[in-house]
Amino acid sequence: MELMSNHKATAIANANIAFIKYWGNRDAARRIPLNNSISMNLDHATTTTTVEFDSALNDDYVLIGGKAPNDAPRARVIAHLDRVRALAQIETRTRVQSQNNFPMGAGIASSASAFAALSLAATRAADLELSERELSILARQGSGSACRSIPGGFVEWLAGSESANSYAVQLAPPEFWDVRDVIAIVSTAEKQISSTDGHAAASSSHFLAERLTALPARLARVRRALFAHDLAALGAAIEEDALELHFVAMTSVPPIFYWSPGMVRVIQAAHHSRADGLAVYFTLDAGPNVHLICEAKDADQVAARAREISDVQQVIVNAPGGAARLIEQHLF
Repeated sequence: MELMSNHKATAIANANIAFIKYWGNRDAARRIPLNNSISMNLDHATTTTTVEFDSALNDDYVLIGGKAPNDAPRARVIAHLDRVRALAQIETRTRVQSQNNFPMGAGIASSASAFAALSLAATRAADLELSERELSILARQGSGSACRSIPGGFVEWLAGSESANSYAVQLAPPEFWDVRDVIAIVSTAEKQISSTDGHAAASSSHFLAERLTALPARLARVRRALFAHDLAALGAAIEEDALELHFVAMTSVPPIFYWSPGMVRVIQAAHHSRADGLAVYFTLDAGPNVHLICEAKDADQVAARAREISDVQQVIVNAPGGAARLIEQHLF
């Protein structure tokens, strides 16, 4: 079946920073994770995506950042469009255009915001109205952490055991806690080992089992710290978890190194700032850039100190961001 006329929708979604990380899958094909994860959406790290279904098209046309993507990323987008077509019971081809306002593939969850925006824009362009849970399940299949960019604010991804019960829920809205994520970008280059490959390699690390054993207690610590607005307790937990993700990566076979000298210098600067009485804590994704978590009142000082580090190319200050949403201004 085909849509009989052109259908277009545009969505915007936020990247997110995981306080407790997703690393390793129970089911790689469906991106069902080994553990729950907790994150915060980032209000200044967004992807905007327009999708148009057009019965006159014989193929899907995809532009990312104004360019036609290479075969692998294009195939990943089309596979996700096929999921939407299956839900809508249509075969109509699409035009897709997507753009970020932050570097892609550098450990700032660009695939999370990208597949969250694609999921919402494509389903609405296909005349589907999915619930937040259904959208989260759909987005997860394109990129695991994309499920966390569907709800707004502070979010927990319930790992589940199958596709129907692996989705993200809001723990608290964006305005619940006035914290900031100051991203210190030391490299905008796309990482050489993708997160997808890192997830696949996780099971080869002897450290993974220890991490999974420790996670339930740490998840509880992060929830308590979040609801109590306890930055020191949150910071201690997220630093532990960030380092553990990289321990697993570095002890995988073959080992995966996302670290860089600039990354280490930013982490050391965070330690020095704490020694000076400035409450700032670091966390890391699968990439070389560092996320510095602080109270809103300290964000300007944290950002200024980050800019003083010679390795830091750019600083992006993020408040807690909202849910994936439709907008009226299309990209084409």
